[in-house]
Amino acid sequence: MYRDTSSCNTYNYGDALYWDARYIQEGGSFDWYQRYSALRPFVRKYIRPSSRVLMVGCGNAVMSEDMIKDGYEDIMNIDISSVAIEMMRRKYEYIPQLKYMQMDVRDMSFFPDESFDSIIDKGTLDSLMCGTDAPISATQMLGEVSRLLKPGGVYMLITYGDPSVRMPHLIRPVYNWKTLLYIIRNAS
Repeated sequence: MYRDTSSCNTYNYGDALYWDARYIQEGGSFDWYQRYSALRPFVRKYIRPSSRVLMVGCGNAVMSEDMIKDGYEDIMNIDISSVAIEMMRRKYEYIPQLKYMQMDVRDMSFFPDESFDSIIDKGTLDSLMCGTDAPISATQMLGEVSRLLKPGGVYMLITYGDPSVRMPHLIRPVYNWKTLLYIIRNAS
């Protein structure tokens, strides 16, 4: 298990202080990688609107809001940045289907085992793979994801990471996951 240096720079994306400073500086909202409209066919295919969904590393993205508008009923959003969580709590306080908590994905012990039908990760594993102790962080996070998923649950990973670097983390026998890989090419 390796650190993914191919898509990293000098920032420690696994550090709350980095993210707090970034959210203070940038404000607004930003969706990493893909917006919900591009991901909707996959989300709708694998995640029922009645599912209890955990969005890990939600940041200040609007994906959860878009999912609620599309009929999803229960989305718990977590992020390591207290700044992002407070910003999003205030922004969506009028939408009871959206809940926000400051939490590190490497330790989600606040939630009992098998708490979620689905877990969506849009760039969070990628962030940890760029941080210090990347293999350990990835193992901690994915162990928590595995623990929190109900039997038959779905972990949807949206990543820019090379599949040859990501797959060894995902296909570990301890998780017993059926893994499907889709590669979405950008239209030019």
